[in-house]
Amino acid sequence: MNCPRINQETHLSGLDRAGRRRKLALGALFLILAVSLVGCTREEQLYDHLDANRPMLFVPTSKEDRVILFEIVAGTPARTISENLASAGLIHDAELFEAYVRSIGRAQELKAGTFQLNATMTPAEIAEALLAEHAPGIPVTIPEGWRLEQVADALDLEGVVSGKKYRQTAQKPDLAALSKIAPSNAASAPKVDPPSCCEVKIDRWPFLEARPPDASLEGFLFPATYELPADEPAADELIARQLDAFAARIMPLYLKAQADGVDLPDLYKVLIMASIVEREAVVAEERPAIAGVLYNRLAKDMLLEIDATVQYAMGYQPESDQWWKTPVFLEEYQGVHSLYNTYLHRGLPPGPIASPGEDAFRAVLYPERHDYLYYVAAGDGSGAHVFAKTFSEHLQNVQRYLNR
Repeated sequence: MNCPRINQETHLSGLDRAGRRRKLALGALFLILAVSLVGCTREEQLYDHLDANRPMLFVPTSKEDRVILFEIVAGTPARTISENLASAGLIHDAELFEAYVRSIGRAQELKAGTFQLNATMTPAEIAEALLAEHAPGIPVTIPEGWRLEQVADALDLEGVVSGKKYRQTAQKPDLAALSKIAPSNAASAPKVDPPSCCEVKIDRWPFLEARPPDASLEGFLFPATYELPADEPAADELIARQLDAFAARIMPLYLKAQADGVDLPDLYKVLIMASIVEREAVVAEERPAIAGVLYNRLAKDMLLEIDATVQYAMGYQPESDQWWKTPVFLEEYQGVHSLYNTYLHRGLPPGPIASPGEDAFRAVLYPERHDYLYYVAAGDGSGAHVFAKTFSEHLQNVQRYLNR
């Protein structure tokens, strides 16, 4: 039977229009959903997360009765505080904690300071503690390049903690007692796991095994600003935090250099060299160059002839009330009978001469490669040095720059 063509075309057109209408309807629906999803703010997502997980606000992370010192720096946002709490093992869920303090309208009221929290506390209890009125912590700044006795004197002068106790503990540390002090979550001392390439098994400060027997903590006391609890700050607590900071800031650098295949001395020798670089370099950019001179002289079995090591051996100067003798003259060095006198004894001194910072340590790990064996102060007040490859060139520099 012959059907009129026009009817077939009309029928097909109708179907096509219906299909198009369905597609347009579906497209509009998807567009509405997409707009809705985009319009869903992070705060709304947090509140949804809170509604779904509210019971977890009353579940602690651990049953172990363990005190953890937790620090909040003024101006830290609630989101960062929540993430730090999770990193410290005090809460399970950073988003849940943030959502909770926002839901009660107090996200901006989390107090700055140092808090003694416990792993057995629930997130709700932790929020209550952080929202309570709290005395601000006491900041203590340890400058780079200071020796431990110098730090002890400054602590006594400031009256924050006992300098005598600090000195005694640092010179003859009871590591078992120090390791029991609650670790801090401070930004200067976050917890870090050693890379998988280098598994070292010691509870808290494995790097201290690098020290010779009966050595002090000189060099390991990382220089930075720490915030001690306002309530009875203690010298041993400051030392524990400095060691935690060394673990967090220095050890990853050393372990990474090892993993990268850098040919390195052992950790203690690197620390000794870093302390020398810290004392010798005044201009920051010269640290790798000075480290390169140390390596070059050691490779040739030359005397290092470092003024700072002799000054360390000379110790406290009562006439000038200082730990680093300035000015110091070559003729004095012959009378300083100490293994730290690198004008008389070859090789490195027996221990660090100060607390080096991160940049000095990095300079020793990645020194500048050159042929220089000598350097002398430029004498122009800039703190810069002039480097030389030969002794005759060095003598010319001495005549030129030291006799200005």
